This record gives sequence, C-alpha cells and structure tokens, in this order.
Amino acid sequence: MADAVLAQSGIAVQAFAAMTDLAAELPRGAGALLVAEEVLTPPARAQLTTALAAQPPWSDIPVLILARPGADSPLIADVMAQLPNVTVIERPVRVAALVSALRTALRARTRQYELRALLDGLHQADRRKTEFLATLAHELRNPLAPISTALSLLAHPLATADDSQRQHEVMRRQVDHMVRLVDDLLEVSRITRGKVDLQRLPVPLDAAIRDAVELSRPLIDAAKHTLQVTMPDDALIVDGDLVRLTQVFSNLLNNAAKYTPAGGRVAIDARPDGADALVEVVDSGVGLDEDMLEPIFDMFVQVGGAARAAQGGLGIGLTLVKSLVELHGGQVSARSEGRNRGSTFSVRLPLSRQAGQVAAAEHAPAWEAASVPHSILVVDDNRDAADSLAELLRALGATAFAAYSGAQALQLAAERRLDAAVLDIGMPGMDGCDLARRLRGSPAHSAMLLIALTGWGQEADKQRINEAGFDHHMLKPADAAALIGVLQAHPRNGG
Repeated sequence: MADAVLAQSGIAVQAFAAMTDLAAELPRGAGALLVAEEVLTPPARAQLTTALAAQPPWSDIPVLILARPGADSPLIADVMAQLPNVTVIERPVRVAALVSALRTALRARTRQYELRALLDGLHQADRRKTEFLATLAHELRNPLAPISTALSLLAHPLATADDSQRQHEVMRRQVDHMVRLVDDLLEVSRITRGKVDLQRLPVPLDAAIRDAVELSRPLIDAAKHTLQVTMPDDALIVDGDLVRLTQVFSNLLNNAAKYTPAGGRVAIDARPDGADALVEVVDSGVGLDEDMLEPIFDMFVQVGGAARAAQGGLGIGLTLVKSLVELHGGQVSARSEGRNRGSTFSVRLPLSRQAGQVAAAEHAPAWEAASVPHSILVVDDNRDAADSLAELLRALGATAFAAYSGAQALQLAAERRLDAAVLDIGMPGMDGCDLARRLRGSPAHSAMLLIALTGWGQEADKQRINEAGFDHHMLKPADAAALIGVLQAHPRNGG
C-alpha cells in the first residue's frame, strides 16, 4: 500500500520483504529507508545497524520508521539509540504527512550527494595540482643534463672557440626550454584545468627530434644503448609548439632508454604517412602486455615489475605525451609483441599547410647585431645576475652600471646621467618598487625608462609594479631580444 501511495506522489520505491534483501541492496545507493516497526526484530536491527555502519564518511541515510501508536515503546527507544538518523512516524498517518516527511528526507539526502560531489571535486583538484607539480619536477630535470655536460666541456682546457659556441647554443636552448616550464608554474590554476597554451608555428619535425635527442642523449649514453635516428630527405612540417613537441619526443626517448636493459637498441623514425607525419620510437626493452597498451598512458600507471628496471619514475611521462599530442590534433599509440620483446610508440601529427613559413630551426638570436647606445643602471642584489646583464648590455654598446642594493643605486643615479634602469623587485631593505618611486620623484630621473625584471609574475605583483611607476615588467630570466627592443624604442636622455 505504501508503495502504491508513494508512487502516485512521484517517489520511486523499491520494496523488500526481508531486512537481509534491503541490507544487500543498500550499498548500491538509496535516498531514504522506510521501515515498519514490525520488521525490526533483534536480528533485523543488527543487520540494519551493520549496513548503516558501512556507509562512507559523507553518507548519513535517513531512516523513517512507521511505528505503532505509542512511539515511546521500548523497541522504538532502542532503535533510536542504535540507528544514527532516525525519524519516527506514528500510525495512523495521513498520506500528505508521510509524503512530506519523505520528501524532506530526500532533500537532505540530495544535499549529501551534492556534498560528495563537492568533496570529489576538491580531491580531484588537489590531485591534479599534485600531478602538475610532479610533472614539472620531472620535466625540469631533463634540460639540466645537457647544461651540466656543456659546462663541463666549457671548463675543459682543450675546448676550442667552436666548442664553446656549440655548447653555448646547447645551454641557451635548454634554458629556453626551462623558462617555458617555469612560466607554466606561474599559471598553475590554468594548467590544472588542462588549459595549456601552445605557441603554434610551422615547425620542422627534425628540429624537435634533434632537440629531443640532445635532451635524452645523456640517459641513452649512460645505458650504453645504440641510438638510430631516421629522417626523410624532405622536411616534415607540422603546426606545433617546438618546445612541447620536444617534450613529447624526449619523454618517449627517455622511457625507451629507461625501460631497455643496458646495451639495448633505441630508434626514432620519422616519415610522411598520407596527410600526417608519423614518428615512431622503438626500443628492445621490457615490452608491454596487450592489456597495458591503452592504460599505459593513464596517470601514474607503470608496468608491473618494470619500475625497478627504470630506476623509479612517477609514471607521468606518457600521460604528458598523450595530452600534448592531442593538443596538437594528433594521436599517440603503443604496440608490443609482449614482455621482453620491445615496444613501439607511434605519434601521428597532421602535416602543416604553411610549410613556406617555417620557424628558424636553429633559433638564432635576432639581437646579435643590435646596438643600444644608452646609459643604463642594472640593480639586483644577486651580484652575478646584475654583473652578467650589465656585461651583456656593454657588449651591445651601452654604458652599463651595476648596483647591488637600492641605496647604492640611488648613489650611482645621483652621480650619472641615466637613460634607463633595470630593477630587481625582491631586494632586501629598499625593494625595487621603493627604488622606482624614489627615482620617479627626482626631477633628474623622472623621464627615465624603468624596467622591472623579477621572478614575481602574479596579477597582484603586476599591479604593485605598475603603481610604483615602472614602464615595463619582464620576468626572469630576461628575454634579451625583448629587453633590447624596449631599450631601443626609448629615446636617449636629452634626445
């Protein structure tokens, strides 16, 4: 009868003849429980108590008991003491009252489900942030290897001028790579929502593959692997972000090196395939079972027993590969003939229709022949940072002075005519913003070009820098071309 009455009121009901059946069904989910007092024998009460105790922490399912007249009976008192969320409704009850009580219970239960969804969202956001930070740490390690090697080669007494130029190019490319990753750190909220901006240009794939090989070479050489690189005669041009594509192929090469026993074979092969470019990374390593070919791209998934062979790892590299390839409109897949029979990872990317507008693969600095005949003050409490930037500006024709504190900067400014000042913000004592206000307040320097060069890049930092009177805000490390462009656009003091 209750079933029929509630169904007429739009409340979905599932009826059970025994408490055992209800307790078995409860883990699948329910809005409320409606139980007749007569059912609540001691065994049934024990079953219901056990079922309710097994609820997850967010859950507190309402239990409505239809009781005989006289709701203060010992049985009802025991039930109210044992069960957590009980409402007792004495019979006879009006239909409207029963429906109203159930709807109130269901609304409360709906709030519980909404709270569960909110908690799940918070857990997911926290997990994504943790995953991002782990990914960043993972990716920052890769450029450090060629930088460290290049520094060692530069320190070698037999290094030639050609060697020095080549190693400087290596270090500059890797620093550019790291700067892009650190820029992502400043946009954590954007990254955790999966919104990564690609700087897309027509890019030759051989440039991305060459840079990836450079990143992965120390790992490949350390394992004494044989590396084979095969490229077609005609350039394969894709619309992509060179740094991100380099990440894709370096991650695949790193994985191949880590999961291949010492002295193995690693190959990367690029070729046209219809309207796409197909790049395959092949290794002679531990291989994959068929049931792992798709899950291997999921976050934190590693092949059982293979993590030790790879000397650890966070299980995030292939997830990053999949995300970046898909952002480029491509696809990535894996295949293997089984354990210890090697693996092949295939990346398919659409070929560009703008092959004539290819970005320069060598990244030659456009500012090498620039001239900056300005008088410039560089202020940074990090002496190496101040001295190196001042030295660069002098090499471009500027008269550059370095100061290591706000007080020293004011003294230099009082003694010299200055066209511009490049100021660090996070200095102890008088910080860059205070220094900028002091310079702006001086009639002799009110028209000076002020450039903030800092590691702080949040919106609040930008607002504070603007309010201090700066003309430009740049993030460390300085982009030389952008800095020189700003300086060249500013007239020298007095014309």
